[in-house]
Amino acid sequence: MINVVGISACPAGLAHTPMAAKAIEKAGKELGWNVKMEQQGMMGPVNAITQEEADAAEFVLIASDQKITSMERFEGKPVIRVDINTCIKAPKAVLEKCHAAVLKKEGK
Repeated sequence: MINVVGISACPAGLAHTPMAAKAIEKAGKELGWNVKMEQQGMMGPVNAITQEEADAAEFVLIASDQKITSMERFEGKPVIRVDINTCIKAPKAVLEKCHAAVLKKEGK
C-alpha cells in the first residue's frame, strides 16, 4: 500500500483548499492508495496529519503556493509542490507523476 500525506492551502482556504484535498483523497482511493490531506486556511488546520502518518508516508504533496505551517513533521521525506488548480483538475495524474518522480529520485 502506498502511503501519501499532503497539505492543500489557498489564500482564503474556503474553496480551492477543500476541493483539492477531496480530489486528491478520492484519486488516492481509486488508485488503492492510503492518502490523507490536511487543509490549512483561515480556520486553522483541518484533518491534521499526525507525526506517525507523516513518518509512514512515501512522499508529501503540497497543493499550494502559500506558506505551509508545521513542515518540520516531514523532515527527511520527499516534498513535492503542485499548483492547487492542477490538483483539482487532474488529481490522479498528479499522484501518479509525484510517485514516479520519487521512485526515479530513489533510483527504483
